[in-house]
Amino acid sequence: MALFGNAHTVDPASAQQEYARLLGPGEQVHAAYLLIRDTILFTDRRLILVDKQGITGKKVEYHSIPYRSITHFAVETAGTFDLDAELKIWLSGSQAPVQKTFTKGVDIYEVQAILTQFVAR
Repeated sequence: MALFGNAHTVDPASAQQEYARLLGPGEQVHAAYLLIRDTILFTDRRLILVDKQGITGKKVEYHSIPYRSITHFAVETAGTFDLDAELKIWLSGSQAPVQKTFTKGVDIYEVQAILTQFVAR
């Protein structure tokens, strides 16, 4: 969850290099976002959620979500008093959405457009 206002975009080429071990042959990172310690990668094949855990962040959980398993998604823009925007993604076979919080440093409309590009194929 982004609490301190430092959510930001990451250069896709840098993310490609940093997370190369997670990617399949020929898989390309098209967009990446850093949310405090967690990272979201949009590749040409799937959505990858990098969830750093614990105090040191050395333990990491990687969620791989094929775009075809996304049934629908929603974005909630930041308001006057609620400065965070949210992305909610529902997966087939799951009732509760995956939720990620973005601060005003990230254009939630851009995130929504990127996700639409891959889900609506």
